[in-house]
Amino acid sequence: MDSQAVIDFVRDCYRTTEFVPLHAPSFEGNERAYVLETLDSTFVSSVGAFVDRFEESVARHTGSAHAVATVNGTAALHAALHVAGVTYGDLVITQPLTFVATCNALLQLGAAPVFVDIERVSLGLDPDAVEAWLVDNAVRDGAGCRHRDTGRPIRAVVPMHTYGHPVRLTELMAVCERWGLCLVEDAAESLGSLYRGRHTGTLGRFGALSFNGNKILTTGGGGMVLCREEADGRRLKHVTTTAKVAHAYEFVHDEPGFNYRMPNLNAALGCAQMETLEARLSAKRRLAGRYRELFADSAYEFVVEPDYARSNYWLNAVLCADRAQRDELLETTNANGVMTRPAWQLMHRLPMLSAALRGDLPVAEGVADRLVNLPSSPPSEESPA
Repeated sequence: MDSQAVIDFVRDCYRTTEFVPLHAPSFEGNERAYVLETLDSTFVSSVGAFVDRFEESVARHTGSAHAVATVNGTAALHAALHVAGVTYGDLVITQPLTFVATCNALLQLGAAPVFVDIERVSLGLDPDAVEAWLVDNAVRDGAGCRHRDTGRPIRAVVPMHTYGHPVRLTELMAVCERWGLCLVEDAAESLGSLYRGRHTGTLGRFGALSFNGNKILTTGGGGMVLCREEADGRRLKHVTTTAKVAHAYEFVHDEPGFNYRMPNLNAALGCAQMETLEARLSAKRRLAGRYRELFADSAYEFVVEPDYARSNYWLNAVLCADRAQRDELLETTNANGVMTRPAWQLMHRLPMLSAALRGDLPVAEGVADRLVNLPSSPPSEESPA
């Protein structure tokens, strides 16, 4: 199979000879009606019925005890880590193969990432590698978990469910329990993904979702914190609404807070998108199945969901034989109007993170050299298989 066969396949899936984006939003339900309703009500900012409705809908769909809407996914992760106790000088274990927002949330808190390798199956944080790094580099005593050489507190573990594929959460939770660490899931890409029947973002203390324009569900911009405990949900809601204490007329704020509220206008869009989420998930899984068939007897290795999970297949991906084949596929598809993308630049290769602590990263570095993301919008009308 050559790159032209991939181009032909994609164009057949989307029934077009025009430019094919990587992941485009779709508005096929009540989006227009609900947004116009917010305009008619004049409640377009952070006060309005759609915000509560959207939070309740996502909480119900995911099985979360509480869900708190935010202005974007980075804000959701930042607020979750703040309430989890991550603060200036802390270390947080995460993966090098992730979008930069994962690390930006840490840097905004004055914390620093520790990069530990990923697994090939999930493309997410490897629990065994986390355990090994802690054994070699950490101690746990009466003061908590600390980095052996510097004494800096190690506060949390943040796995990211890469392209919607869940990591091994049971094993990560066990590592966190042994070492006294808080598990916060970066579930930005995994709305609709299940780990052993449970929705991602609900097994850790917190999970952070993103509703950016390129996600499976979009509010234009937006995010949400999933909380395992009701008390955490109430605290998150308070902190993300500038920590304002209810009063008839006075402005009282009882702790540092953030203006991270999702506008009602965005929440209206989200409510409509939730109504068609299941259909979109089904269409994306059918598309992934067709990609899997296409690459079955080729030099490309299609990335499939782990056997313990049900993935939303947010972005479909293939692993090429080597970097040269990866580059050829990227260059040819993009030159012919089919958008493909490599993996993100690994975080430890970015200038502001090059000095971060890290373990050996052979899997992440090998994947980054070979991975290509393919067009993954759910086709509105699928062509015959």
